[in-house]
Amino acid sequence: MRHLYPPIDPYGRGMLQVSDLHMIYFEESGNPEGIPVIVLHGGPGGGSQPSYRQYFDPRVWRIVQLDQRGCGHSTPHAELRENTTWRLIEDIEVLRQHLDIEQWFGFGGSWGSTLALAYAQTHPDRCLGLVLRGIFMLRQQEIHWFYQEGASYLFPDAWEAYLKPIPLGERDNLVAAYHKRLTSPDPKICREAARAWAMWEASTSKLLPDPNLMQAFGEEHFATAFARIECHYFINQGFFETDDQLLRNVHRIRHLPAVIVQGRYDVVCPMRSAWDLHRAWPEAELVIVGDAGHSMSEPGIKSALIEATERFSGWGAP
Repeated sequence: MRHLYPPIDPYGRGMLQVSDLHMIYFEESGNPEGIPVIVLHGGPGGGSQPSYRQYFDPRVWRIVQLDQRGCGHSTPHAELRENTTWRLIEDIEVLRQHLDIEQWFGFGGSWGSTLALAYAQTHPDRCLGLVLRGIFMLRQQEIHWFYQEGASYLFPDAWEAYLKPIPLGERDNLVAAYHKRLTSPDPKICREAARAWAMWEASTSKLLPDPNLMQAFGEEHFATAFARIECHYFINQGFFETDDQLLRNVHRIRHLPAVIVQGRYDVVCPMRSAWDLHRAWPEAELVIVGDAGHSMSEPGIKSALIEATERFSGWGAP
């Protein structure tokens, strides 16, 4: 069983202007001459965390993190304008060029896996490989399972709290009902909806409930960006052309080395999506963690992710 590397501080931080409206926060940790890796956080709207640095040997890796548009330290906070999958991919490329990186690994879980796949399929020549976790491809069936009907049968207690802000007459399309409230000009309505949305995910992310995670997700600043941006992406089908776009375009990246880590009891992003991706991309190794849910911090998932980064640590290491 692998354990996190010791905490480290970034050796570089910055804000990068990516449009007239948006500035994104980025940071670099580890070895400035090491193997570059871009760490893509979840959500969308989740923001980076210091613990993400600890999945990599800091002697070997040049660890790059960014806060995607509208979240974390990026500005403006919780902004939905000019916030699409393809804008985020452009931001990743702008950051790569800004940091003078030729190629890098992609590392991401949940929405981070979505964005990593979309980026790699758009710029396969810039990718050395991928480490993915908790596969989410933003297909309608995935959205329906978690936000309309499916996960509700496993967590009926948490589901009641998720339903609370929505009147009975609007519950046939909960994403649309939430979108209406999360974009309301009334701050009170928006805050109530944001907290309920964020707490639903926090309540279901781990095999065993984690009060610390729920407290963090319930914090107003985090919940507002997380809920608004997630719902914005979901109601727009991730800004993809087709529901199965990421699966259809797997041929563009099948030459890349990849590890897919999936919790068997992941309720947020059920294993079916990882299985579908693996069937379309059999060259990618699928690691099923039998005693885990969705969170990357669960012991088995944590260990599998670190094993993957250690396996790739020989790729151009100094």
